[in-house]
Amino acid sequence: MSSTPHDVPPPPPAQLGGGAAQSYAPTNNLAVVSFVAGIASFFAHVIPVIGGFTVAVIAIITGFVARGQIKRSGEQGMWMANAGIIIGFVHLALGFFLILLVLFLIFVAGIALFGISSHSGGTPSPVTSP
Repeated sequence: MSSTPHDVPPPPPAQLGGGAAQSYAPTNNLAVVSFVAGIASFFAHVIPVIGGFTVAVIAIITGFVARGQIKRSGEQGMWMANAGIIIGFVHLALGFFLILLVLFLIFVAGIALFGISSHSGGTPSPVTSP
């Protein structure tokens, strides 16, 4: 019996713990840190000294570093790095607008409370003597 190329048996199917799971690239650790820090930044305002804005900056920095590492190494987690960057920037933008709103309300309250009393009377005119 001669062996032809058509008589070659198919390869055995991959087992559950075998080669299929090993073919995937690992997830970048800094991408995970960026994503978790981005979400945690909204809850980190209760931490004294550090606060949520510092955690948001950490999410942005680690996200950009993770994107560079992922491009070089081919690891997974680009979406986590991008999400951490976006969430960090959104948090900082919301904080900036909140600070502007508070300053505006202080300004309006100052005008409402002190502006009326300082402009309610006429300004005295100087008296000239003959």
